Amino acid sequence: MPEFQSPEAFLAACTVDPAVFELRPDYCTLLLVVDGLDPEVAASSADELIDRAEAHARALLAASPVEDLPHIAAWREAYRTFGAKPQRTRNSLEALTRRAEKGLPRVNALADVYNAVSVLHQVPFGGEDFHRYEGPARLVRAVGEEAFDTVAGGESVIEHPEVGEVVWRDDVAVTCRRWNWRQGRRTALADDTVAAFFILDALAPITHLELTAAADALTQALSALGSDVRVSRRSVSAPW
Repeated sequence: MPEFQSPEAFLAACTVDPAVFELRPDYCTLLLVVDGLDPEVAASSADELIDRAEAHARALLAASPVEDLPHIAAWREAYRTFGAKPQRTRNSLEALTRRAEKGLPRVNALADVYNAVSVLHQVPFGGEDFHRYEGPARLVRAVGEEAFDTVAGGESVIEHPEVGEVVWRDDVAVTCRRWNWRQGRRTALADDTVAAFFILDALAPITHLELTAAADALTQALSALGSDVRVSRRSVSAPW
């Protein structure tokens, strides 16, 4: 991340390619940069949020199969538009909701908070280290030659997305495959992250007000993770 690029300049340069909106004109994303995080802070509120998220997931799944939950169903259909098989590659919201029924993973306060808020508001979140980005984030349809650094069989590997796959990327490589399925290692949140970049994804029936409420909840929860937390945000939706 160039030192001269402020969170506001970064967000202003982030884009969603028109080819993505052609797949889902109802797509909207809310992007946040949260700076001033203190990696040493352990927020007790994270435990409360996780407890609430797990209880919420159990209540949702007691009333409906996970694949029929409205926003998860919308993302399953979105995956099919670019050839992904949602029963094999689950969007992050579905994966977390399934896990939350028996217990969310515990990583660190930062990851725990954003996982819990994602489940509570039923919105897919991506969380990454802002300072590890090279250039702005862009949501595009892949040409198939882009690099994606991940782990397979316990080993570091470079994969390539399918042609036409919807991916987030920066100037260097893919940062997240299949819209909101799997994030890469290079820009991943770490124990020493002091500035985080969050991507909140929405399709109908989620409204802009509901997406904003999820961002507000995340902002409030993260404010406990530092004495000088600052949040910048920007929403991007179809221009028509």
